[in-house]
Amino acid sequence: MGHDKPNPSTVRPEDSRFGLDDGHGAAGGHPHGHGSTGAAALALGALGVVFGDIGTSPLYALRETILAATGGDEHAVVPPSVVIGVLSLILWSLVVVVTLKYVVLLMRADNNGEGGILTLVALAQRSLGRNKSRSVLLLGMIGAGLFYGDTVITPAISVLSAVEGIKLITPALNDYILWISSVILIGLFLVQSHGTQKVATFFGPVMMLWFLTLAALGVYHIADDLSIFKSVNPYYALTFFRDHAGVSLAVLGSVCLAVTGAEALYGDMGHFGRGPIRGAWLYVVFPALWLNYLGQGALILADPSAIDNPFYRLAPPALLPAFVVLATVATIIASQAVITGAFSLTRQAIQLGMLPRMEIRHTSEQTSGQIYVPRVNLMLLVIVLILVWSFRTSSSLSHAYGISVFGTMVVSSLLAAVVIRRHWGWSLPATAAIILPFLTVDVAFFSANMLKLFHGGYVPVLLAMALVVVMGTWMRGTKILFDKTRKTDVPLLELVGMLSKSPPARVKGMAVFLTSDPETAPASLLHNLKHNKVLHERNVILTVRSADTPRVAEEERVRLARITDDFWRVDMVYGYMESPNVPKGLAMLRKQGFKFDIMSTSFFLSRRSIKASPQSGMPVWQDNLFISLTKSATDATNFFQIPTGRVVEVGTQVTV
Repeated sequence: MGHDKPNPSTVRPEDSRFGLDDGHGAAGGHPHGHGSTGAAALALGALGVVFGDIGTSPLYALRETILAATGGDEHAVVPPSVVIGVLSLILWSLVVVVTLKYVVLLMRADNNGEGGILTLVALAQRSLGRNKSRSVLLLGMIGAGLFYGDTVITPAISVLSAVEGIKLITPALNDYILWISSVILIGLFLVQSHGTQKVATFFGPVMMLWFLTLAALGVYHIADDLSIFKSVNPYYALTFFRDHAGVSLAVLGSVCLAVTGAEALYGDMGHFGRGPIRGAWLYVVFPALWLNYLGQGALILADPSAIDNPFYRLAPPALLPAFVVLATVATIIASQAVITGAFSLTRQAIQLGMLPRMEIRHTSEQTSGQIYVPRVNLMLLVIVLILVWSFRTSSSLSHAYGISVFGTMVVSSLLAAVVIRRHWGWSLPATAAIILPFLTVDVAFFSANMLKLFHGGYVPVLLAMALVVVMGTWMRGTKILFDKTRKTDVPLLELVGMLSKSPPARVKGMAVFLTSDPETAPASLLHNLKHNKVLHERNVILTVRSADTPRVAEEERVRLARITDDFWRVDMVYGYMESPNVPKGLAMLRKQGFKFDIMSTSFFLSRRSIKASPQSGMPVWQDNLFISLTKSATDATNFFQIPTGRVVEVGTQVTV
């Protein structure tokens, strides 16, 4: 019998996404604690978690964009019109993509306070209904896959670009940049298991210092050439395309580097709230980025040789070592933010039935969002190190960046169109008027980045394709398995009636049988009767469901229904941002007069050994992939946080 086979208690796609179609739990809300914590403190915290990625973009964005306009020649003479045109494109991308699309529009599309690509999927599914949401689910899988691509590229390019500043201090260390970067990245991933709570208090102040430094250095150099203020006029962005049509797509493919991390503003909304994130962006981050880019542009106009690294050349030579250290710390914080985002997205995907169960560790007693997923952490570290040593420089790695970023943005725009039209109830013309401009910009950026497909852009594409195959296989295989076992299932009420007429031997205590279908008798119950020929005094048929809301109110967590004096049905619901805890959920039934003692309770789980079948409905390779996924799934005992000493597992063999 294989290890960690799925059992009937697995949160399945057919009931996980629609466990609460009527929106139960939404009214309870998600206790963010925003009322007791000052908005300024939350905004400061958001600086350290939400804005790390986009906040470190000035390290490389302007340099790579101007190099794209010059064909990659650092020694080429750059006309002032190119510098001003490129800078205008960057500044107005920050306005249109980040400020208008994410801060103003998408942050209104929340699911009980939470945001992110899978939140849009949940909202769209709820409004479309079960049978019409397959394309929405596919979009969600593609978006999630591309987000993982962003997650592995961001730490690699951010840390590399920061450490590359060392060669400006002492060229002798140039040969050690890859080793230094690798050590920093390994250390970063190793500390994930300890959680971010202890260091999170430093993240906000450090990033505040970072943004103030960006602004100050920008202001210091703007006076180098005041004509740089022309870039504030979007006319120069438009005329750049007219005058440089030959390189416009390549330039557009690098402009996107300035808006990487925009998805984090929306994805981390549940942790800080809409107001603090908007405030931090409008009053701190956006002005600091704009001033820094203006300063870099003025410096290049005054000294064209600064194009080799305009960001670090902003700093006076005496302050350069300290600036490199600050930049390195800022990039580590930026990397921390996307790694944490990958953990959160993984948990959401598991709860929505898109991925098999994985071990999820909570690293904070106060903040449920602070989690650690060991398997994901190890996979990310391996891929990040491979990227660092394969691409070797941040410039080379920048080619792989844009496809993942703007692929995700295209998906979010398409999903937002469904949410605005069906969930918000806007008219079709109004929906088109609001979404088409953003979608046009996203598609333009995405198309421009497709030019880099064979120069590194294949990395996030291949990763996204692999994840879509894995998610699709898991959901399809789970449904086939569910449908196949359902054919041999015995209706629960029929079995209870038979047991009442011909009762087996009784033993003391309570038995809990986990199942995904409360209408049929769990396989573990049937096997217990078949092999042990006994029945407990009290028997609970437990179904654990995942709602399409991030969190479920405590009063909606557990529902109890009596079948007979010795049989009860219990329905337990968790939001997709929560981790199920079965014993704690059962303990809540005491308020309803139901006696529960963990020491006199046995939990019965079915452990299935799955074999491939030519008639499964999937190709043989997909059968084998599904079987390997079921073997890798975290044991249900750990996933549902059931004490191992209280679990009885019953084995069965099933073909798919």
